[in-house]
Amino acid sequence: MVNSLDNNPPHQVVIVGGGFGGLYAAKTLAKAAVNVTLIDKRNFHLFQPLLYQVATGALSPADISSPLRSVLSKSKNTKVLLGEVNNIDPEAKQVTVGDEAIAYDTLIVATGAKHSYFGKDNWEEFAPGLKTVEDAIEMRSRIFTAFEAAEKETDPEKRRAWLTFVIVGGGPTGVELAGAIAELANQTLTEDFRSIDTSEAKILLLEGLDRILPPFAPELSQEAEASLTRLGVVVQTKTLVTNIENDIVTLKQGDEVKEIASKTVLWAAGVKASAMGKVLAERTDAECDRVGRVIVEPDLSIKGHPNIFVIGDLANFSHQNDKPLPGVAPVAKQQGEYVAALVQKRLVGNNLPPFAYTDHGSLAMIGHNSAVVDLGFIKLKGFVAWLFWLLIHIYFLIEFNNKLVVMIQWAWNYFTRNRGARLITGQESLTQFQIGVRNSYYTSENNKQPINI
Repeated sequence: MVNSLDNNPPHQVVIVGGGFGGLYAAKTLAKAAVNVTLIDKRNFHLFQPLLYQVATGALSPADISSPLRSVLSKSKNTKVLLGEVNNIDPEAKQVTVGDEAIAYDTLIVATGAKHSYFGKDNWEEFAPGLKTVEDAIEMRSRIFTAFEAAEKETDPEKRRAWLTFVIVGGGPTGVELAGAIAELANQTLTEDFRSIDTSEAKILLLEGLDRILPPFAPELSQEAEASLTRLGVVVQTKTLVTNIENDIVTLKQGDEVKEIASKTVLWAAGVKASAMGKVLAERTDAECDRVGRVIVEPDLSIKGHPNIFVIGDLANFSHQNDKPLPGVAPVAKQQGEYVAALVQKRLVGNNLPPFAYTDHGSLAMIGHNSAVVDLGFIKLKGFVAWLFWLLIHIYFLIEFNNKLVVMIQWAWNYFTRNRGARLITGQESLTQFQIGVRNSYYTSENNKQPINI
């Protein structure tokens, strides 16, 4: 236990990562008798659940981002540092940021996760994922560039490839992306082009399991698939992607192998822990699971290091229901609050029971007036679920100005069916990549014939 005496220096808490886990830990410690240092390589907190709306032009990055210094400006015991932790020394009790060593009494690591391509990292070039602002901007540029390129294309086969969108992964992110792109093609963009009919776009959602939204109740998965089908999305379950190359997606369905010609492939299928998991394993002998998450104790600490905590997507907490908690914002939020409360209890010689996650439910937006919500004791779908989804996401946005701006944007989009943030950025490099390098499957060197959906 750590005791705090008036004549001793304040207890030093270092938090690595300003996502949901790290930020809520810092906010909970705002009035505690400790000094807090929050370190992040970004100067803002990102509301990741709405990244797909940036990727599809409904919101701008600033709408879902909050400067960390602004959020914590009233926490006078908290210092924010911009930088990336590259090493941890448990014996000296310090972390290294560049050439600077920062001492800690308690260390909280909440550096999250990144994309996993299941050993096929070369696919990232052809199928971007969605974890950062840069990912969302890249995805947005690819989506809207596809429509622009199709407008100029006179070859029917090439045009079909530009208007074919493949989303890999049928979890909430994949489902929400598929629904949003379908609404773009069938509603938002229908009057904007002259040479193409955007409603002819093909949106294909691929899932390896037997249904989309696997964590949800089966009846909600069925409702989500039916809603997507009404929007024009082709949902294919029990489908594995075996290759992505040269604008060809190779699929395996049972014993059957298919090839889909698509210029726009988006990845929503898997995640792996950030590189900090490997650093912790090397420095503390912590055990990691197959995707690099650190296996933690019931109080979220690392075995043998009671003053080092790992929370959020980087943690494998399997002490509840014998399986890891899902990598979602509510888990990280509750873990951040728990560790902050535990630190305060220890300072006065007390303790807390083991961490226990309270699951308040799962939500996924399908499209206009359509969503599914699983609260355990009740399951919602359609308009009521859609309204509930809106209210919950507004509630969890960090700053009031974000809440206000997003509400106004959503109200405008609802009545006009318009998405005002349809910007294509980085056009020169993106166009060279998509139209130049990725055109190779149309050459005579590739004698395989892709199929049409």
